[in-house]
Order: sequence, then structure tokens, then C-alpha cells
Amino acid sequence: MKLKTLLIALATTFLSGICLAQTTPPVVKEDFKPSILNQPQQEYPQVNSQGYVRFRIVAPRADSVKVSLGLGGRGGTRLAKSADGSWMGTTEGPMDEGFHYYNININGGKFNDPGAMNYYGSVRWESGIEIPAHDQDFYALKDVPHGNVQQVLFPSPSTATSRRAFVYTPPGYDKKSNKRYPVLYLQHGWGEDETAWSNQGRANLIMDNLIAENKTEPFIIVMTYGMTNEIKFGSGLRNFKVDSFQTVLVDELIPFIDANFRTVAKPSDRAMAGLSMGGMETKSVTLNKPEVFAYYGLLSGGTYAPEDFKDKPQPKLIFLSCGSKERPDGIKSAATALKGAGINAVSYVSENTAHEFLTWRRSLHEMAPLLFKK
Repeated sequence: MKLKTLLIALATTFLSGICLAQTTPPVVKEDFKPSILNQPQQEYPQVNSQGYVRFRIVAPRADSVKVSLGLGGRGGTRLAKSADGSWMGTTEGPMDEGFHYYNININGGKFNDPGAMNYYGSVRWESGIEIPAHDQDFYALKDVPHGNVQQVLFPSPSTATSRRAFVYTPPGYDKKSNKRYPVLYLQHGWGEDETAWSNQGRANLIMDNLIAENKTEPFIIVMTYGMTNEIKFGSGLRNFKVDSFQTVLVDELIPFIDANFRTVAKPSDRAMAGLSMGGMETKSVTLNKPEVFAYYGLLSGGTYAPEDFKDKPQPKLIFLSCGSKERPDGIKSAATALKGAGINAVSYVSENTAHEFLTWRRSLHEMAPLLFKK
């Protein structure tokens, strides 16, 4: 009887420990600092060393305040009202590293956080926050030679207007008056525009750092609006037609860039890549116009199959990537199938990220050294 009692006591203690371990909330470190993307002199939002985010919104007459910053699909963060009329709250768990969009819901209305800078995403200007990444050095602003990102307006007869593009030229472009450069046409995702890759993606800093480390050939990057936001996200995506954008890109933008920048105006020195829906566009355009580009990149934007290249010229490189929280097995198996068919294909999986900009920053960092290799 004593042995039975002892076993019951031990079992009860063990199970109690399990329950305690399951219900005890994690200890949140109180080392919060203002986000690096805050407006000048604004203290909130704040981020701690674990990746938790704390918000403070001044709305004394509000009845409810919620932040739409998703936590791995678990929803937003409800704020609690303080005695001074402000609303405060901390995310239930740490966010993925990197950049995130968010907005504030006050009494059912959608607003931006007055403490944060804004970035174009979800077909509107959204607040942005940056969770410091353990590998953020590759896109950090460093004391290295910097390239230039300039806005250009190019004529578009097919749309009866002038359209906008942003062009990155590598360090030393203005001083080397005879040197010509390959070109990467780099597309944004749905809900974004031609500002996304430089602002949210930090493409120019990634390139500056790679070039300074002699890890990539210097090349020009052209970023223009993919004409994607006229459709609704979801079921409308399957009805998207690439034809209009393909005309703007191939027949109008590329000739303009070749005429106004020192490019190597040959398909062998031209690449196209895009993230998410920009990857979908990239796949369609490159398969429709294989004579225009030699390097293809789909960043969380689908895959190619060997049969896509039946009776078509093979590209010099296909780069496929996604986050480990997306569908990495599909990316890997697609690259394996392409290589089995004799096509030069590379897959890359960004660890511990989903459909988000750290995935795509890392993807550009991995892809750039593979482009235009002599």
C-alpha cells in the first residue's frame, strides 16, 4: 500500500509539472527600445531583444484599440486603456525577424500608427516595424561605397501615360563613363509598388555590401510597378492577365533603360525576378519572351517545371526560393527536377521566415552572386 501511495504521489507531481510547464507564460524581458522605423522622436512602438513588440496609442475617447500585426496567423494584439487615456499592449509572442506591415483598428476604423513610418503594402500606405534579425549585417547601412537609386519616368504609349521606375546603379557608375552593366528587372508583390524593393527590401544596401565584399558582379536593378493592384487579392489573382504589363516591360521600359543607361543590351546580360505575385509575373513573362532574359528568379512566387522549356531556349540560371514556413519541399523538388533535365537551377530556403521581406532580402542576397557570372 505504501508503494502504491508513493507511485500515485510521484505521478501527481509529474503531471502537475507538465501542466505548469504548459500554462506558465514566458518571461518577457523589459529591455524594450523604440523601433528603428519610428518617426523622429517617437518612443513607440518598441521592440525587445526577444522580438516582442509593445504599442502605445493615444486615443482617450476610443472604446477599443487593436493592432493588426499578425502573430503567425494568430491574429492581432488588443491594447488596454491606461489612466492617462492612452492604450498600451504587448504582442502575445515574439514576431518573426525582419520587416512587417501593420495598422491600428480604433473603434472599427483602420488607421496608421502615428509613431511609425509608412510603407506601401496591401494597396495602401501601412505602418512598418522592423524586428532586428540575427543576420541583419548583410542589409545594414555600412561605411562602404554606395550606389544610387533614382526615379525615372518613361513613356508608355500602350497605357497613354508616362510611367515610373526606380533604377539602382552600382557604386562608381557615374565615374566609369565607359563601363556597361547587366540589368536585373526586379518585381514587387501584390499590394506593393515600385518603392518596395528599395524601402522594405533594402535591395540597394544588399547590393552595396555584396559589391564591397567582391561577392557579386556589379549590375543595375530596375524596379517598376507590375500593374497588379487593380485586382482583388484572393480569387481575383487567378484572373490576372500579364499581357499589359508584359508590353510595358518588354516593349517600353527595357528599350528606355537601354537607351538611357549604360547597359549591356543583350539577353545574355538581362535577368528578371520577382517576389510573390511578382514571381508569378516573372514566370509568365520569361516563358512568353524567352529571347529577352537569360536569368530567372522566383522568390516565393511559384516554380518552373522541365516541360515549361520544351521547344524553348534554356535560361542560364533559374533561382527558386521561399521561407521555411512556406512550402520549401516544393521549391527543392522543382529545382531537383530542373537539374535532372539539364537546366541550371538553384533552390534556397530562408530559415524561420514565412511570406515576408526577410525571406526576400535573404533571397536577393543569395541570388545576386549567381547572376551574370563571367
